[in-house]
Amino acid sequence: MAAAVGLGIVATFIGKNVPLVGSAMPGAVLGALIANIRPQGVRMRTPRAVPPREQPADSLAPGLKFASSRLLQVSVVLLGSSLSVGEAARVGLSSLPVMLGTLVACLGAAWLYGRLLGVDGGLRTLIGVGTGICGASAIAAASPVIEAASADIAYAVSTIFVFNIAAVLAFPVVGHALGMSQHSFGLFAGTAVNDTSSVVATATTYGSQAANQAVVVKLVRTLMIIPVCAGLAWLTAREKRAAGEAASAVGGSDGRCSRLSPRRALTLIPWFLVGFLVMATANSAGLIPAGAHGGVSQVATFLVAVALSAIGLSTDVAALRRAGAKPLLLGAMLWITVAATSLALQALTG
Repeated sequence: MAAAVGLGIVATFIGKNVPLVGSAMPGAVLGALIANIRPQGVRMRTPRAVPPREQPADSLAPGLKFASSRLLQVSVVLLGSSLSVGEAARVGLSSLPVMLGTLVACLGAAWLYGRLLGVDGGLRTLIGVGTGICGASAIAAASPVIEAASADIAYAVSTIFVFNIAAVLAFPVVGHALGMSQHSFGLFAGTAVNDTSSVVATATTYGSQAANQAVVVKLVRTLMIIPVCAGLAWLTAREKRAAGEAASAVGGSDGRCSRLSPRRALTLIPWFLVGFLVMATANSAGLIPAGAHGGVSQVATFLVAVALSAIGLSTDVAALRRAGAKPLLLGAMLWITVAATSLALQALTG
């Protein structure tokens, strides 16, 4: 925990001085670098001849596991405190066709492109939700649901970061070239840029009205975490159930397994997503003082930095090297797909 918190403080300092970079990315990258140069690595290497039960345990593992899971989940809950359900509903109704269209296109393209490129299912899911919803926050919410490997999380966050930078540089140029209004560009940035900090940076470059529109659209887009992660939880449970039935059949049992009832399906919704919605509702009801928003947001951002630092420290760098450039290519293809879909839907819907 001390290692993760210490690195999280460093990452937060970097994020405050370089807002475009944020604090999640430095934590993940620095953690991975430390994991790579640490003499024995976070996962201690032992001769193959040593049986698994006799391999020495890593002293950092328990704290890193807690930071990368529980703290990450708590941060997702706190992110809900910045949402207003009423305002989200008003803006969401007008931007719903573009928002849902880009999300569906992104998730569908992630499945298709990922399969064509041969990218692992967990990694393509993380890159898909990160690109389609809200960058590192969506990756943070989805990773425990699909039980993603730390290497996949680190690669997905790194991929999202690359195209955040690309969006900040390229999107204002595209907007001016197309003669987009402030409102239209705000919707474009809010639906086609990943992390909130990059949305703000991109839209502010275009104008203050674009920035205000983009922030609200982005917050509404963040709500898509709940249904998407609930769906991922159901799919994960179904895959486990199918695997259990197959194992039962191999073992000679009758293979019977109880069906997934609606009541049981509700229990599959992760607790932190329920907490996220509760916080958003409480904020809309005025139960969270306006003066507390800044502090809660800073705490949530810091917890994400600590969690991503822990993930970086737990990263199997060799696995990242083995993954190659295909996940990065997947991120590029999804980035282009989402941007093009957002512009096309605005043109079609007026």
